[in-house]
Amino acid sequence: MEWYHYLLIGLGALVILFFAIILIRALAFKPKNNTKILPGEEVFDKDRAVDCLRELLTCKTISYKDTSLEDNLEFDKLIAKLPTLYPNVWQKCPLLRLPDRALLFKWEGKNHDNPSVMMSHYDVVPVDESGWEKPAFDGIIEDGVLWGRGALDTKVTLNGAMFSADTLIAQGFVPENDVYFAFSGCEETNGNGAVNIVNWFKEQGITPALVVDEGGGVVENVFPGVKVPCGLIGIAEKGLLEVEYVAKSNGGHASAPKPNSPLIAVSKAVCKVENNPFKAHLTKPVKEMFDTLGRHSSFVYRLIFANLWCFKWVLDLLSKKQGGEMNALMRTTTAFTQAKGSKASNVIPSTASIVSNMRLNPMDTVDSAKAYLEKTVNDDKVEIKFLNGINPSAISETYCPAYDKVAQAIASTWKGAIVSPYLMVQCSDSRHYGSISNHVYRFSAMDLTSEERATIHGHNERIRIECLHRSVEFYLRLLRQC
Repeated sequence: MEWYHYLLIGLGALVILFFAIILIRALAFKPKNNTKILPGEEVFDKDRAVDCLRELLTCKTISYKDTSLEDNLEFDKLIAKLPTLYPNVWQKCPLLRLPDRALLFKWEGKNHDNPSVMMSHYDVVPVDESGWEKPAFDGIIEDGVLWGRGALDTKVTLNGAMFSADTLIAQGFVPENDVYFAFSGCEETNGNGAVNIVNWFKEQGITPALVVDEGGGVVENVFPGVKVPCGLIGIAEKGLLEVEYVAKSNGGHASAPKPNSPLIAVSKAVCKVENNPFKAHLTKPVKEMFDTLGRHSSFVYRLIFANLWCFKWVLDLLSKKQGGEMNALMRTTTAFTQAKGSKASNVIPSTASIVSNMRLNPMDTVDSAKAYLEKTVNDDKVEIKFLNGINPSAISETYCPAYDKVAQAIASTWKGAIVSPYLMVQCSDSRHYGSISNHVYRFSAMDLTSEERATIHGHNERIRIECLHRSVEFYLRLLRQC
């Protein structure tokens, strides 16, 4: 045989070996052991749990960037309702009020070394009621649904935590360790309520063993090839960078335009950024999510997720092409959200600008993103202004006692759901806790459809009563483990 025959035979053997390896890895890529299901059913006053959330929703606790627009009486109104809504908590758990509408309740446990923190916020975003089918602050219940701004984001978790504690206190339950209930009244505007609470913990030398805030939920059809509900626990969140691109000229009449007017200049900058996306990264939250949910996927997807060492480029290509949630998990994203030009259709603007909202991958930082943008745009005619920036959060530990407590409460409340870590693409107050704890988990105790998720910060925010009940069940199971 000629030498090239041996070469072809060798290459063929390597190809066969390659396909054998990826096939064997895919066949072995099976679901891991299920999360432990806690025994027993939780019994509580379901009607009263609904009434409590309904009362919270009648308070117009709207926060604004311009604080002069806020109605402090509405925030005081909500706080004044707490003794009546959660009387056992009010009597048993001292309340510490800190600046920037921060509330901190302490439920003393048998021990004090491993405290837990249940977080939420009680401010909400503004409402355009002309787009609502029901009034946003009347707490209307109709056909098994409770309507109101804050029903999902996130007075439901405040109610879930407080009502559960109130129920357990009435039963004589004492937690093994101290539990704090930490609520901010300015989360929606990135206020300092949560910062003040974290600073208080630092001053007291308190290191939380578990922190739970809003974040993931129980969702369906969010991962390719997985048909069952998934309970997603955010173990980190992306950072934020808001950028303005500005170009200027002498303006002029539209009948005699000169080349590269301000709108053209900023448009070119937009195209450069859009056509040169940030590099994809498989960070710890995403790797663990792929490793968990990928095992429950269809066989074709298991081939990919079991062999990311050779198919990462396929995932990267699909993500860049399709965008959406998968792409947001893998890279820093840029969304162009606001644009300004001339006030008249026949006038060339003297100044044109466009704003982008960027969500930073945990492998990127505000500084690295700035450098990337400046290098990518590379145009003296376009000024890049960095308006606001927050680095990505610290990444919390998984598959440890603290994580397992949250996972078990989820699996026991939503039986059949796959519990998985994930990367939260939004920002929350919980990022501040990364400086005092590596057990910060982001889970909103709800099961939501894509339609329901779309009402968060949008029109017609509402929650199914059965979903509200499960939020209480989740916190009852979680608090029993604290």
